[in-house]
Amino acid sequence: MVDHHLPIDTPAILGIALDGLGYSETGDLWGGEFLHVNYTDYHRLAHLQPIALLGGAQAMRQPWRNTYAHLRALWTWDELLSQYGDLPLVQALAEKPRTLLDQMLGSGLRSPLATSAGRLFDAVAAAIGCCFEQVTYEGQGAIELEALIGPDMEPNLAHTTPYPIDIDLTQTPHQLSFASLWAAILTDLRQNVPAPMISTRFHLGLAQGIAHLAQHLAHTHGFTTVALSGGVFQNQILLTTLRHQLEQQGLTVLTAQQVPCNDGGLSLGQGAIAAARHLLKHPDHS
Repeated sequence: MVDHHLPIDTPAILGIALDGLGYSETGDLWGGEFLHVNYTDYHRLAHLQPIALLGGAQAMRQPWRNTYAHLRALWTWDELLSQYGDLPLVQALAEKPRTLLDQMLGSGLRSPLATSAGRLFDAVAAAIGCCFEQVTYEGQGAIELEALIGPDMEPNLAHTTPYPIDIDLTQTPHQLSFASLWAAILTDLRQNVPAPMISTRFHLGLAQGIAHLAQHLAHTHGFTTVALSGGVFQNQILLTTLRHQLEQQGLTVLTAQQVPCNDGGLSLGQGAIAAARHLLKHPDHS
């Protein structure tokens, strides 16, 4: 909002923040949020499905942990073996210390829930063979996943079927859920669909799911402007696709211009909030 010089009295807009991890005011771990926001306040309207961070910080270093957590949020291990036990992915996960992992999932010990978009990208990347075991730098899974969509794939984006993303409007806040997404990914893995196509369908599906939820929120709350920020929006495939879909809905879309969309922009935002709250409380200081 600062980057686009919106005035201090701008009506609330829809802010979509996709990032790795950050604490909410209540100490929950966020990273995929839809916010009713102005310069002085916010209200959480929706979020990505909360998924366990297996091993806490270890989940940021070992992408397979996120894949396992996502799959186990949808199926028991016996169900996974019965339905998808022939997949190399499931066979690789079977070699992990599942008894300990399942104890952690059951107790919540060292496995806090998080709505992290970054860990979703890690989970999908590991599922199709990108840095399954380990990453050596932050965001590696997401970067390698996007890199699979090379110039030869981009002309086909408009003709590729997106993966389905479920929108749960029965919960407050609303939620983007991943049951249909993972069923489609595992089906494609079984059919030996190439990794670049799986990555393409994932990017398109996530953009479509976000756009559909944004459209619903815009209609119910009267938004005309959407701001996209957070480190995940360094992903140009996701950003370009989502911006196009939102603009087709008649929404004004704000994206990073002079200010980084990742953590490099946080301090400016914090300063703007502090200044706006001060000026509205003490208008004579303006």
